[in-house]
Amino acid sequence: MRCSQYESLPRPLWARRPVSGGVCVGVSLLADACAELIPGGGSVNVSLEGSACLGFMHVIMLDWRKLPDPVLITGFITGASWGLDITSTGGTTLEQASGSAATLVCNFTLDPTDTGPLDIEWSLLASDNQKEDKVIILYSGDRVYSDYYQPLKSRVHFVSADPKTGDASIQLTGLQSSDTGTYQCKVKKAPGIKSRKILLTVMVKPSKPRCYIEGSPQEGKDVTLKCTSAEGTKPLQYNWERTNENKLLPANAVLDRVGGTMSVKNVSASVSGTYRCLAENRVGKDDCFIHLKVVPPPNTAGIIAGAVIGVLLALILIAIILFCCCRVRSKKKYEKETSYEIREDVPPPKSRASTARSFTAMSSQRSSLGSMSPSNLHEYALKGQYDQIPTEEYERPPSHVPMPPPAKVAAPNLSRMGAVPVMVPAQTRDGSIV
Repeated sequence: MRCSQYESLPRPLWARRPVSGGVCVGVSLLADACAELIPGGGSVNVSLEGSACLGFMHVIMLDWRKLPDPVLITGFITGASWGLDITSTGGTTLEQASGSAATLVCNFTLDPTDTGPLDIEWSLLASDNQKEDKVIILYSGDRVYSDYYQPLKSRVHFVSADPKTGDASIQLTGLQSSDTGTYQCKVKKAPGIKSRKILLTVMVKPSKPRCYIEGSPQEGKDVTLKCTSAEGTKPLQYNWERTNENKLLPANAVLDRVGGTMSVKNVSASVSGTYRCLAENRVGKDDCFIHLKVVPPPNTAGIIAGAVIGVLLALILIAIILFCCCRVRSKKKYEKETSYEIREDVPPPKSRASTARSFTAMSSQRSSLGSMSPSNLHEYALKGQYDQIPTEEYERPPSHVPMPPPAKVAAPNLSRMGAVPVMVPAQTRDGSIV
């Protein structure tokens, strides 16, 4: 390696001074050290560009008289390069479904020259610079501390039982939407320190969608098959397919993958079948099924005939009901008029005086019967049989000509004839007036 290789570097003071062999040797040693320590090192210019070694070389070149001892240079380069390094090569963004688990990968390597204590710290970075970052789990002094952040308490742990072996990855379980954020893995072992950031996005997978038909599935009509999922992180996408062998949709079907609809105009019997709607986003999917049956249009002549027959039956039923009501009303009116008729063959009621006389006669007969002895009781009984007054039934000989039934006169006719209604008191069977 020659000193001319460094002439292209910025050197406001170095350009004014001759470069001695000693200085060139010191700078050469410094460049060689940097080329070996930086991964992918090649030529000096490429290896030193943008590195900490380049800045240190600038300091040396600004004042070559203050060039430190080569041993000190080597020691400084060793400390500045740091043997600690994070070797994870995975992506820095992660999307997971709600309720699942997420593993945040952070692998590292140590150098024998790193002699300080090992600390591993995972924190949730604040979205606002005015707020502080939240430490969620910490490994220090061969111990794990996971109770710093209450929302993730008992839901975060190291994947490895011994993180100091080089695996600082953590796992979050039971993911929630609030767990979305940027997580930082920081590994410290004096004098080195390295960190890695991972953006975690927790998404809600689509819930079970609901399929239904909008419109009348009749031939010649327009129908729309709809599919909606109540939950799910957007963007949601809906796909329709037929469940037959070729799974082809009707040629005149119009799909809306965002709204979840499939419209079919002027449907025919060939459109009938079972259809499947699939709702999905980046973390999950779910589906529903619906059967579409296209029927022929209804027979309008049959509908009209049925309506006419129904109206006629209703009219007949109404007529029957009215006839029955009139019949019952006329019958009640006839019975009411009959109850006020005066019959000519009904005997007049007995008066109170006749009732009293009959009661006195019965009392005297009882007293006379009480004074009789058993010897003349038979004689009195025979006498009583001959003393009875013959009734009209025995006096009148039977007539061979039947008597006509008594004539009945209605109450209104009696009123027109000048009759006056008379209140007839009611009597018991023994003749007493009630």
